[in-house]
Amino acid sequence: MTFRRPAPAPNSGQTTAGRVVVGGGVAWAGLACLLFVPSAPASAEILVFTTGRTMSVASARLESDRVLVTLRDGGEASFPSALISRVDADEVPYPVAALEATSVPTDPIIPAAAAAGVLGARPFGQLIAASAATHGVDVRLVHAVIEAESNYQPRARSKKGAKGLMQLMPDTARQYSVRDPYDPRTNIDAGVRHLKDLLSRLDVGLALAAYNAGEATVRRYGGLPPYAETQNYVARILRRVGH
Repeated sequence: MTFRRPAPAPNSGQTTAGRVVVGGGVAWAGLACLLFVPSAPASAEILVFTTGRTMSVASARLESDRVLVTLRDGGEASFPSALISRVDADEVPYPVAALEATSVPTDPIIPAAAAAGVLGARPFGQLIAASAATHGVDVRLVHAVIEAESNYQPRARSKKGAKGLMQLMPDTARQYSVRDPYDPRTNIDAGVRHLKDLLSRLDVGLALAAYNAGEATVRRYGGLPPYAETQNYVARILRRVGH
């Protein structure tokens, strides 16, 4: 089933592909109560952004001025409705059973009470614990980020130039006065400080998305960016720490 904006009343504005364009923006008049849901339990939907980018989701619904979506891996995200051009039916079937399977954490969750002993035995455990305590960040979250970023490899380097345990980008390294991004102590401290700064402005899910894709990207989309890499990154870390 395809959901598009209804045709406007006379003189309400220019109509393009079933939506009302007013002053360069997109109006969703009269859709405050409209639910974007699959036409059948096994269906899925495609968000079409005004930029032309698309994103396949399990379901989508409009609430006020935001579109709330259920992701294929079981997570959730929301976007300002002004960023969404339309919602189409996805031709690729959506496997409900697969969603239920992936909604069960695949990584063991580390209880907060056991974090000190379990995580302290991991590589660079003492450095990570000290930095997390200094900057007031959950040590489990720091470990989960390092695990996702470098798997505890201090000499790791990405194709985009991110370096070290917490994969500091050059601009981030300069921001926190890091001279040697491969030095575990300074890399961890800068990474934790950067994560702390993001957490001071965003909730934990969006802070992780900003750590992965950049804060400007998160703010441009008004929420979790429609990038599979970032969505999987956030979901994996949140599962790891039991969120």
